[in-house]
Amino acid sequence: MAAPSTSASTASHGESAPAYINVVPVRHYGRWIAAAAAVAAVGGLIGSLAKNANLHWDVIRHYLFAGLIFDGLVTTLWLTAAAMALGLVLGTLIAVMRLSANPVLYALSSLFVWVFRGTPLLVQIIFWGYAAALYKKVLIGIPFTSITFVEADTNSLLTPAVAALLALGLNEAAYASEIVRAGIQSVDHGQTEAAHSLGMRPALTMRRIVLPQAMRVIIPPMGNETINMLKMTALVSVIAAHDLMSNIQDVYAQNYQVIPMLVVASIWYLALVSLLSIPQAWMERRYGRGTSGGARISPLQRMLAGAAGLGRAKKESQR
Repeated sequence: MAAPSTSASTASHGESAPAYINVVPVRHYGRWIAAAAAVAAVGGLIGSLAKNANLHWDVIRHYLFAGLIFDGLVTTLWLTAAAMALGLVLGTLIAVMRLSANPVLYALSSLFVWVFRGTPLLVQIIFWGYAAALYKKVLIGIPFTSITFVEADTNSLLTPAVAALLALGLNEAAYASEIVRAGIQSVDHGQTEAAHSLGMRPALTMRRIVLPQAMRVIIPPMGNETINMLKMTALVSVIAAHDLMSNIQDVYAQNYQVIPMLVVASIWYLALVSLLSIPQAWMERRYGRGTSGGARISPLQRMLAGAAGLGRAKKESQR
């Protein structure tokens, strides 16, 4: 940046200061060349896909708003919402257990996280989908006795939708517990000690003092978990849970248009993820206020601030 400046030595010799400061921005030719190459590559890819007859755009247009696709979308959305609710509630309980001084509660919660975070989600979905092969009936009663209160057939109880919900919810609980635990540990321990000194019980302290402050750390990554959950629902197609991906597979199993139907699924997943990204960005800004990364300045704001600063400098030099 070339800019004539006035120093203290020149001012002492009686030379007059310039009327304004001329700032010349540095030209980054390499950036423009790289940007042009990237735009050309993306444009070429889009053009080749648009002209590719093997994509069968007529098939994509026909099934994009088909009733079968909307039925799958409804299942995908309620699975996402229900699994996140189950995972958040159970994950909060497990996080509190892991922070407990009781060794039994700590061991049980650590075992839960170890099992459900250490095995692939696909394996868990298949396990719950075929749980009837392990237990023919589900019994609720007094252990080690013949007393039974409730008895139900496993196949009728664990439908594909219920099995998918259990697999997704329990798996999410393992990850949510770690997020909640990190949020709780981010709150200064002096807050807990101060609450206890006022006579508040541990449960009330956790509910009224610790958790509200931990939300700043908990909520933003939970937005990422929700988006990830929406995409992970595609895995329940292996047990035919009638979600979006299951219905897509049913269609291309009949018309053999695999790629066009996968394009239909990708369009809908991208649309749903884009919609979920809006409240996620708002929550990150809302709960990130007061932190170093909570209020970022855009390039336009920097440019306007720089122009305002130059304007003030010019006025001061002309006085």
